[in-house]
Amino acid sequence: MQVVKGGKTAARTAKLEPDNKSRRYDPAETRTRVLEAAYVLFGTRGYSCTGTADIAAMADVSEGSIFYHFGSKRALLVELGRMHGQKMVAAMEAGEPLDTLSFEVSMNRCFDFCEVNNMWEEVAHDGDCPPLNQKISKKTPEAEPFFHAAKETVVAWTKAHLDAITARHNLKVMDTEIAANMIFALAGEALQSYFAPETTPEMQARIRAECIRFCTAAIGYPSNS
Repeated sequence: MQVVKGGKTAARTAKLEPDNKSRRYDPAETRTRVLEAAYVLFGTRGYSCTGTADIAAMADVSEGSIFYHFGSKRALLVELGRMHGQKMVAAMEAGEPLDTLSFEVSMNRCFDFCEVNNMWEEVAHDGDCPPLNQKISKKTPEAEPFFHAAKETVVAWTKAHLDAITARHNLKVMDTEIAANMIFALAGEALQSYFAPETTPEMQARIRAECIRFCTAAIGYPSNS
């Protein structure tokens, strides 16, 4: 197809090409810088209140490089959710074999991870654009692609965890895909209560303990204690 100079096709092609500013970094580093900047800005300002120019400025890359690596701002949000899920999985697993990893250990690691990485876990804002120090929650419609991608990643890992445990210990037969989704839902509700402003440290400890107890009881696998 012939491209007419100055036409829409030419403009789209130019948009997908990184400019000289982004070439100061290795492509992998450019991609990482964009993800890290977008994670902070989407989590504090909100998706709709953050432009690609804002992300480029924080990442110190060209705005064109964002479209070159991710295609669109929405696709970037999905990739952030996947990255968040992968980080949570890595924290829960910590390099241990899945068939010997108990829910007591993995869920405590999950809560520990969320205490440090709770940017997207707090109360939703009112109005179109929140203050810069107010965070976005799962209830915010604009954040749905982020949480959906994170959920897919974590549920897939949880299913693999359940498959490994049941195979090693000859536990009762279960639908591990359904069980993984139910465990994710339980953990999500527990985390929402855990981070509620009125929740005391004592209540947080009880929420952790009950979440672990329910997950462990679901498959009949003994805890470490």
